[in-house]
Amino acid sequence: MIMNDKSDNMRFVITYRRTSRLSLRIGRGGELRVSAPIGFPKQRILKFIDEKRAWIEDAQARVRVRAEHRDNFYDRLPLTNKQQVRAVAEKLCGIVEPMFAKHGANMGVKPKLIKFNTAKTRWGSCNKVNGHINLSLYLLLLPEWCIEHVVVHELAHLIEANHGPEFHSIVETHFPRWREAKAMTRQILRGLAN
Repeated sequence: MIMNDKSDNMRFVITYRRTSRLSLRIGRGGELRVSAPIGFPKQRILKFIDEKRAWIEDAQARVRVRAEHRDNFYDRLPLTNKQQVRAVAEKLCGIVEPMFAKHGANMGVKPKLIKFNTAKTRWGSCNKVNGHINLSLYLLLLPEWCIEHVVVHELAHLIEANHGPEFHSIVETHFPRWREAKAMTRQILRGLAN
């Protein structure tokens, strides 16, 4: 249920669930999301929101700053036409092909197809069934060792589909710095790294 608080025109989404308490979270787009017990009175929800207003405004500001950093990050690599996409794909291919060859041989796997896309929500994906790996062209904005982490991660999915202990053991064996690379990638994306 989408509602507006008439006093300040704040929009929020209420989801009624089998829960025992109210909770708030801020969505990726900065929208306020409220989880409430089934049948919980709307007036009490509005009061709860009003009591948490300072937290809400602070959290929404943090989301806006993160979104701005993300936009600035992705804007560094314009991919607005086919020529730009093709040029970036060729450059990234030159970087990842040796990584796939080296790690694939060590891991005993080889993707059937490696494709590139302009995804901003995932660095890579793997379809274990058909052996296809997709990589975001925006990987080019990362240091090569962070790109290598993504390559090993996706190759590991050719062996183990989920992110369970066996999967992490495979990644750890073939790329021991994976936690550091993952943390560095997050810092870069948030504008916290040099």
